[in-house]
Amino acid sequence: MTLEADVPDLAKMDRSEQSLLDVPEPRSPRAWSRQAIGDRALSADAGSDFIRARMPAPQQPPSGERHIIDSPPLHDDDRPEQDEGGESHRRGFLSRRTLTLALALPLFAAAAAGGYLYWDYSRHFQSTDDAFIAARSSSIAPKVSGYITAVPVTDNQHVVAGDVIARIDDRDYRVALDQAKAQLTRDQSLHEQAQKNLGRYQFLVQRNAISQQQTDDQAFLVEQDKSTIALDQAKVDAAQLDLSHTTISAAEAGRVVSLTAALGQFAQAGTALTLFVPDQIWVTANFKETQLDAMRPGQPVTLAIDAYPERAIRGHVASVQPGSGTAFSLLPAQNATGNYVKIVQRVPVKIVIDDPPTDIALGPGMSVLPTVRIDPTPSLYERLGRWL
Repeated sequence: MTLEADVPDLAKMDRSEQSLLDVPEPRSPRAWSRQAIGDRALSADAGSDFIRARMPAPQQPPSGERHIIDSPPLHDDDRPEQDEGGESHRRGFLSRRTLTLALALPLFAAAAAGGYLYWDYSRHFQSTDDAFIAARSSSIAPKVSGYITAVPVTDNQHVVAGDVIARIDDRDYRVALDQAKAQLTRDQSLHEQAQKNLGRYQFLVQRNAISQQQTDDQAFLVEQDKSTIALDQAKVDAAQLDLSHTTISAAEAGRVVSLTAALGQFAQAGTALTLFVPDQIWVTANFKETQLDAMRPGQPVTLAIDAYPERAIRGHVASVQPGSGTAFSLLPAQNATGNYVKIVQRVPVKIVIDDPPTDIALGPGMSVLPTVRIDPTPSLYERLGRWL
C-alpha cells in the first residue's frame, strides 16, 4: 500500500523535473559537453527496471542575474611564454626591416647617382646604328679594244696612282701612229714647197711677169696646206692617245676589287675589267630628324666599326644633307593620301674619317656605329674622372 501511494508522487516529481529541464538556460561550451555526456548515460540506462535516486533539481536563477560559467584558468606558465615569443618575433621583424632598409638606402642612392651620371653623359652625344662606309667606287674599262697581254695585279691588291692594272696589245696602235706621223711629214713638206712658190710668185707679180691671180691661187694653196698639217697633227695626237690607252693604270690610290681581266682575253672597248675602290672613303650615317637639332659640321665623331670592334677611329661631321633620304630616292614617297601616318624620317649625314688606318681593309657597305659629340662642354662624369 505504501508503494502504490508513493508511485504517483514519483510521477509528479518526474513531470516537475521535466518542466524544469525544458527551460533553456545559458550554458558554456564545457557545460554543453557535460550535458551531452549525461544524456548519453541516461539513454543507456533507460531499459532498467529500477528507479535511480535523483539529485535535487537545480534552482532557476533570477531573471535579472546572468549565469556565467568560467572556463578553467590557463596555467601560469603559458602566458609569459606566449608574450615573450610575440615580443621576440616583433623584435626580429623590426631588426630585419631595419637591416633591409639600411642596405637598400645605399643601393638606391648609388643607383640614382649612377643613373644621373649616365643621363648627364649620354645627353652630350647622338648615335645611330644605321650607318655604313661609303666611297665613289667605279669600274675600270679599256677605251680601245685588243688582246690583253699583261695583268700585273690581283684581287684586292692595293695600288697607287699610276700603277698598271692591265696592258693591251699595242702593235696595231703603233702602226696607226706611224702612219699619222708619216702623213704629217708629207703635208709639212708640201706646205714648205707651197710657201716657197708663193714667195716667187710675189716677186714675179711685182715685175708684172705673172698675173695677180696666180699669186692669189698660190696663197690659197699655202693656207690649205696649213689646215692639212693641223689635221694631220690631230691624227697623230689621236693615234698617240689610242696607243696610251693600251696601258690601263690606276688614276688614284685604292684597291682592285672583282678583277675579271685575264691574260689573252680580248677586251672590248667599254667592257669592265675590274672594280676599283679608292682610299678616300667616308661614313654615311642616317640619323633621325629629331637628332639633328644640335648637330653641326665640324663636330667630332667616334666611329666603332663592327668588323674591328677593338679599334676606335676618329672623324668629324662634314655635312648634313638638306632633305631626307627618301626625298632623293628613285621613287619618292607620296604622302598626299588619306591614310597618311607620320613617321620619323632619316637624314643622311656625311662623316669624314680623320687619318684612315692603313693596316685594316675598309670598304663600302661595312656597318659603323658613329657617336657624334653635340655638346663640347664636359659632363659631370668626365669632370669626376679628371678630378679622381
